[in-house]
Amino acid sequence: MKISPARAEAFLAKPEEACHGVLLYGPDSGLVRERAGTLTRTIAGSLDDPFLVTELTAGDLRDDPARLADETMALSFGGGRRVVRLRGAGDGTTKAVTGALELLGGGGPPPSMLIVEAGDLGPRSSLRRLFEGETAAAAVACYLDEGGGLERVIEGTLARHGLKAGPEVLGWLARVLGADRGVTLSELEKLALYCGRSNAVTLEDCQAVVGDGAAHELDDAVFAAGSGDAEGLDRALTRVFQEGASPVTVLRAAQRHIQRLHLVAGKVAAGTPMDAAIKGLRPPVFFKQADRFRAQARIWSAARLGTALDLLTEAELGVKSTGQPDRLICQRVLMQIAMAARHGHRT
Repeated sequence: MKISPARAEAFLAKPEEACHGVLLYGPDSGLVRERAGTLTRTIAGSLDDPFLVTELTAGDLRDDPARLADETMALSFGGGRRVVRLRGAGDGTTKAVTGALELLGGGGPPPSMLIVEAGDLGPRSSLRRLFEGETAAAAVACYLDEGGGLERVIEGTLARHGLKAGPEVLGWLARVLGADRGVTLSELEKLALYCGRSNAVTLEDCQAVVGDGAAHELDDAVFAAGSGDAEGLDRALTRVFQEGASPVTVLRAAQRHIQRLHLVAGKVAAGTPMDAAIKGLRPPVFFKQADRFRAQARIWSAARLGTALDLLTEAELGVKSTGQPDRLICQRVLMQIAMAARHGHRT
């Protein structure tokens, strides 16, 4: 069965009794790990009890495919339900996972919960289709935190430490975080430790603590593309990839930027003054980027922004499915957008 994003947290906190296998997959590897940990604690009560929790990798199954089935059917010495976590799974593990799920569903209370952790899987993935098609198994997608969802993660994490963030601070944090749930939480924990017993988080606190080097490079890349600065884009992309960012992360950052411009363009076309339309964005535009964002909003029409979004969506699909060099696909589409921006400057 397929678990919707709205149901994911509630399901992981209290999975259905008949469920004996869960696939956690998606581009946010940190969120995959976090949710796997949550589900492990829910079932076994611990993350590291050697009698209740067994961890395997896809590599462990290459030499011994039957090991997964053996581990899932092993009984707990002290009673209780065990958890078997399979990390780094993909379509190459579908056969082994299928066998394990069949054994777990063979009748009687299953001795284990099988938790499978995977990366981004397309709709045609055999592993994803296996879990979505099983009534006693579930597939849960783990997407990157964005927009209002990311703001809620930030606010909730800070609130647990007795901290509050104003709109400007929240907007800054939302801009530099979100590419990976694990990194986001780690940076927020570090920020909370730095702030200590203070009630409010200041922008200066964030800039002193939160690691945002990669975020600055991403900003440079997407703003260069939106401004038509091909040379600046080339330099920024080189630094982005040196920082370790994936092409999908870059494409998603560009999509968010173009979507925000598109939202402003739509409001302006409906009669809203541009400054008011920009001011209404959430998270708000970072004050140091306000002039660049406003300049881009003037040269891009809603129709041309829609075309740019289509190009970015096609590029992301190409990165995931064509087998072509993913960085080249990413660079090519952003250069197309930069050329379109230059045309906008001339019209």
